[in-house]
Parts: sequence; structure tokens; C-alpha cells
Amino acid sequence: MVSHKGYKGVGMNGFIARSYDKNAQRYSLEIYKYWALQLTKQIPENSCVLEVAPGPGYLAIELAKQKKYDITAIEISETFVDIAKKNAAEFGVNVNFLHGNASSIPFEKGSFDFVICTSSFKNFSEPMEALDEMHRVLKSDGKAWISDLRGDVTDGTINDFVKNEMKAKGLNGFFMRQTFKKMLRPRAYTSEQFKRIAQKTEFSRITITNNAMDFEALLEK
Repeated sequence: MVSHKGYKGVGMNGFIARSYDKNAQRYSLEIYKYWALQLTKQIPENSCVLEVAPGPGYLAIELAKQKKYDITAIEISETFVDIAKKNAAEFGVNVNFLHGNASSIPFEKGSFDFVICTSSFKNFSEPMEALDEMHRVLKSDGKAWISDLRGDVTDGTINDFVKNEMKAKGLNGFFMRQTFKKMLRPRAYTSEQFKRIAQKTEFSRITITNNAMDFEALLEK
């Protein structure tokens, strides 16, 4: 049975989603650009790409700016869908942002060459179902790339990331650090925990890389 609640914790709608978008614009755009450049090395031009849980849409937008892709993104927050559409229009790129649940992706089997999901997997209320759905909508040689906060990230690493990568200072920096430590990290998986979940799916190969703040998982159908 598919749950109607696609996330754990506080839902990203309304004021919360709009605040998240403002913080992403201010502190995270360079991170999205870096991810996009790395992904273009793996995703051939003209591929059909699906992003699951894009939030305000900046990664999909950056991908669309880098190469010619057919990009669709599904997001459970209707506020984020509206924000992402507005952001894509402002950047002059074509991304199809839709309302949808990661546990029940609204596309036919074998629709996409590549699926991406960043910073969101820890929030899924049905992580196994989400991975099964990603597998289902991928073509026979398709791949999924998932990046998320490490559940075992240290306080020191979080402090360094907020200061040096996000460049958040003062009260904003304090809020960011507390958000990572008190809200996000308790819900996050270690790479080993994620691997144990992924191994229960039909993906044939799982490759995981640990970075200081996050892990990256490449799942091959």
C-alpha cells in the first residue's frame, strides 16, 4: 500500500518551502552547479532524466543549462513545484516540474535513462518503495544517482561545511549548523545503512562513495 505521506518530519510547504528557497539561492547555488558538472560527465546528451524531490529545482535547472537533456522532476510539495517552475522560467530553461510522490512515481516502466535524487532520501517515509520505483521507471541500462547527508557526519565537519562551503555567518550560520545537527542528521542514513536498503532492491550494482558531508550512491539497473 502506497502512503500518502511522502516524507518524514516537517513538510516543506508554504512559508517553510519559500524560506528554504531563499536560503538555497543565498548559500547553495555553487553546490548545485558543482553537482551538475559532475553529473554531466555521467549522463549523455539527449538523455531522459528524472529528478526525484528537486525542492526549488536548482539542480535540474543547472543540468538544463549545461547540456541538452529532457528533464522531468517530481516533488511532493506543491509549493516547491510552483517555486521550481518560477525559477526555471527566470533562468530560461525547460524543465517539467510536476507534483508527485517518490513512493509512486507517475510514469511508465522504462521511461528514463537516469534518475537523480539529492539531499532528500533521508526524508522519504518509504525508502524501499522509492528505490523500487526508481528502478521501475529506468530503462534496461539506466542508472540512479543518490546523494544525501551522512548519518555519521561529525559536528566539526558540519561546522566547516557551513562556514567554508555555504559561507553562512552569524545567526544564519548558527541556524544552519543547528538544522544539520538537530533536524537533518538524526534522520540521515550512513552509507552502510543505505547500502543495506539498496541491496534489497533489484538494482544489479551499487557503488557508494563517502564524502566529508554526504555519500554518493550510483545504482545500476
